[in-house]
Amino acid sequence: MLFDAMLFRETFMSHCRNRATSARGHDLGSAVGRRTVLAGFAAALLPESGQSAPARPIQIGSKSDTEGALLGNLISAVLEALGLPVERRLGLGPTLIVRSALLAGEIDLYPEYTGNVAFFSGTETDPVWKTAESAYDRARRLDAARGLVWLGRAPANNTWLIAVRGDLARERGLATMVDFAGAVRDDRIRLAASTEFVESPAALPSFEAAYGFTLPLSRIISLPGGDTAVTARAAAEGISGVNAGMVYGTDGALATLDLAVMSDPKAAQIVYEPAPVIRAETLERHPQIRAALDRVFARLDADTLRRLNAAITVEGRTAAAVANEWLAAQASRP
Repeated sequence: MLFDAMLFRETFMSHCRNRATSARGHDLGSAVGRRTVLAGFAAALLPESGQSAPARPIQIGSKSDTEGALLGNLISAVLEALGLPVERRLGLGPTLIVRSALLAGEIDLYPEYTGNVAFFSGTETDPVWKTAESAYDRARRLDAARGLVWLGRAPANNTWLIAVRGDLARERGLATMVDFAGAVRDDRIRLAASTEFVESPAALPSFEAAYGFTLPLSRIISLPGGDTAVTARAAAEGISGVNAGMVYGTDGALATLDLAVMSDPKAAQIVYEPAPVIRAETLERHPQIRAALDRVFARLDADTLRRLNAAITVEGRTAAAVANEWLAAQASRP
């Protein structure tokens, strides 16, 4: 499939050239207005704390991806609105680098996904990780031993999923992986996915085992990278005959493309819900952080995260501007 993958990439890049938007630089008005709105939002979140500002800024990290930047900016803005000095160390790198920085005390908190603790702890085959509540509880207990505290999680599962071209899904009534398995058996699916998704036992093979199908390699275009923006658009636009693509549950593309995301009723995949993870000593110094961030993350469902991610990846806006605008809109909510 190497030739197919190369042809696919060449066709996709030619098809999409010059589609990138130049809509950058959106803002929320004056800096004074932005601070006033965010301060009002923070005040509505919790009672007066009486805490004095710390001498050392709270170090906030994030991974180097779109949603990491979004969540890192949300966390930073909320803490700043509480009057806490913050240093944003966003986009530090991949998971293990950011996690190591937290454990070493180089940063104080960052947004992480519950399912990643399965791999940190070497327990990824335990079915506890495949339901939201049990995954969160296990993550909290395991990390408590390391001096880390999981704050409230967002009700949004950013796990691996498969999305099908909208017209095919409507024609065949495809809504779940049970339906998808039937379409595979009828030889109706051509999938674009990363090599990791195809080969990792936790990804496509897990779907195949749970739903009783096998997708032949001749029906898969396997790409070395994991860019779901590429696989999602390929599925939506039928590039190189593709009609299904690997996606993540909160991908921004899902808010803008004609795709049907297949649900996973048999819980084949590990649950990945995002939440702030903070060093226990930092939370002890500033306990007001918990209530403020819990309120924010409770409002970040999958549709909301898809929309916010799309504002960054599709509209070309900065993560900071998108985060600030959303927080300002929440200020009027009870």
